[in-house]
Amino acid sequence: MTTALTKFLTEKLDDLKAADILTIDVRGKSSVTDNMIICTGTSSRHVASLAQKLIDESKQAGFDTFGEEGKATADWVVVDFGQAMVHIMQRESREMYQLEKLWA
Repeated sequence: MTTALTKFLTEKLDDLKAADILTIDVRGKSSVTDNMIICTGTSSRHVASLAQKLIDESKQAGFDTFGEEGKATADWVVVDFGQAMVHIMQRESREMYQLEKLWA
């Protein structure tokens, strides 16, 4: 099931040129969130920019964020939206951690 929040986040990430956007329904697998959105940025600057712009645009649209982690190094940034957790990763980190296999 795609919520309005998940749809908004995936569309914004696409608009911001994130690559390989994937949404995984983790209800029943995670007590933390309902949906996990994973995407790839091209560099640490792109990853940090994606995270910040996503946070800014979400707030303007009335969606709350509950925190973010990883913006200092921007190799892998996680943004918590409650119902959805967004993982913005550089390609090397995404290949190494393979979240898709872990949660799918």
